[in-house]
Amino acid sequence: MATYRLDIEYVGTDWHGWQIQLNDATIQGSVESALTTALRQKVSVIGSGRTDAGVHAEGQVAHFQLDSEIDELILRANLNGLLPNSIAVTAVSRVADDFHSRYDARWRRYRYKIGTIPFALDAPYRWFLRPEPEISAMNEAAQLLIGKYECSSFCRTASETENRMCEIYEASWFEHDIHPGRLDFVIRADRFLHGMVRTIVGTLIEIGHGKRNPSDILDIRDARDRTQAGSAAPAHGLVLEAVGYG
Repeated sequence: MATYRLDIEYVGTDWHGWQIQLNDATIQGSVESALTTALRQKVSVIGSGRTDAGVHAEGQVAHFQLDSEIDELILRANLNGLLPNSIAVTAVSRVADDFHSRYDARWRRYRYKIGTIPFALDAPYRWFLRPEPEISAMNEAAQLLIGKYECSSFCRTASETENRMCEIYEASWFEHDIHPGRLDFVIRADRFLHGMVRTIVGTLIEIGHGKRNPSDILDIRDARDRTQAGSAAPAHGLVLEAVGYG
């Protein structure tokens, strides 16, 4: 049995997230359909993790298995010819037979993008926000998120996930020197729960707007209660940037 890795980039605007759903168009469903057509056999794809409806990806990773070997470059070309323009397979590679895109992942990194002045070029991928939040207060709170703990306060209440322990390795806000009015939040963890990044961003923005103190993030975290956190930030500002292995 040969195992192949797919590196996938997509604009999530018109999709109902990564995971296959019965009556909605999804990234996973579209990739599986393209693979089945290209390889002339039914192929199932497993991704490194789910992204919600409207969320984008630069570095989603998935894998599939076949009984025979294939030409990776030819398959990549065929897939990109079959997929819609909002999805691109950037690489196809043969990996170890026991490689698993989800279980072998050591970390995932997301980037959330905010704009505080009018702009056009990347407007579809940034949350336009006024007034401008105080970045130092948000970074003070973000540093308190680093560590391993139960993250129910940042998880959608409807989530079926029972294990809600996550370890956050990195959480920081950055201002663009060249492009004023653009703020990025980068967060890296071993795993993320349903809606977790967007809830963290929404809560940090409340801190940046002076509605909460930076230290309040500890009380919110320890409450293990989603109602204690802020509203989730819009999906269109979020990008799955990379997944780390090895």
